[in-house]
Amino acid sequence: MPAFSRFLRYFMAVGRLGSIRKAAEVLNVSASAIDRQILNVEADLGMPLFERLPTGLRLTAAGEIMMAAGGRWQKNLSDVRAQIEDLRGLKRGHVDIAVIDALAKGYLPGIVRSLQSRYPGITIGVRVVENDKVRAAIMNGEVDFGIFFEPQSYRGITVRAFVEVVLGLITPPDHPLGQRKEARFSAVTGSALIVPAEPLAVSQQIAVLEGITGVVLDRTVTSDNIQMIVSLVLEGVGIGILTSIDVFTEIKRGLLNFTRISDSILRPMTLALGTATARTPSYAASIVLAEIENDFAQLGYAGAAPTVAPEV
Repeated sequence: MPAFSRFLRYFMAVGRLGSIRKAAEVLNVSASAIDRQILNVEADLGMPLFERLPTGLRLTAAGEIMMAAGGRWQKNLSDVRAQIEDLRGLKRGHVDIAVIDALAKGYLPGIVRSLQSRYPGITIGVRVVENDKVRAAIMNGEVDFGIFFEPQSYRGITVRAFVEVVLGLITPPDHPLGQRKEARFSAVTGSALIVPAEPLAVSQQIAVLEGITGVVLDRTVTSDNIQMIVSLVLEGVGIGILTSIDVFTEIKRGLLNFTRISDSILRPMTLALGTATARTPSYAASIVLAEIENDFAQLGYAGAAPTVAPEV
């Protein structure tokens, strides 16, 4: 193993575990060999990578930079190996994806199932995180691509596909509001509501609506988890406020209705499939990307409703 890759392997193990002794046990090498590698590199850099504390080792600012670089190096090495496999005509490799919480059910699991049956040599890691963390994971090279809101806010990301999703009211099928295609935000006045909380992206849109319209929401329940909000609406606790993508699966199955909030101040949100501009996807990642791109349009707001009653 080249000296640099050996050092990074030792360094990252110590960085994760906070102890040379623990790293030595995990890697099955001597503690002195690990310590020597780290000391040599610290001498070359002219600054420490770790603070030596009585309780263990803690990364310095320089160590944090080295740790992030090591993660990118490991990812790039994995991509190189996948490309070499491509030259041998094998559809193999590992693909890491970051997505927002709304995609943890329905659409993406269906894509993964399809890929697994046709490309059993490709393994997939799915990271479900907050919107800003999806963007960061793409930019830092932690994942091959991600799906997140509002890509126009970020540089260095190439948008491969996008759709517009809208904010609306989530109701059981028998609720009167659920029979409308659209309704103004004021239609929720007096109703028990299940309202998204930060860091969910839609919470900001709701705050803007409240401020401009003057509508006071009866927050029966607030939650920072989309599935919890959906479950509470299904239980009849109240009306939910979410985007069309958040209840994509439940609407398709006829479990919930979606009524778009029609206030003119409210603009659609852009949901995007993005990759880092500076990186070329591996062959395995390209296969998965193509599969998702082909079906991405179905995530857009269809605007359909069971029946449409005149808006009051």
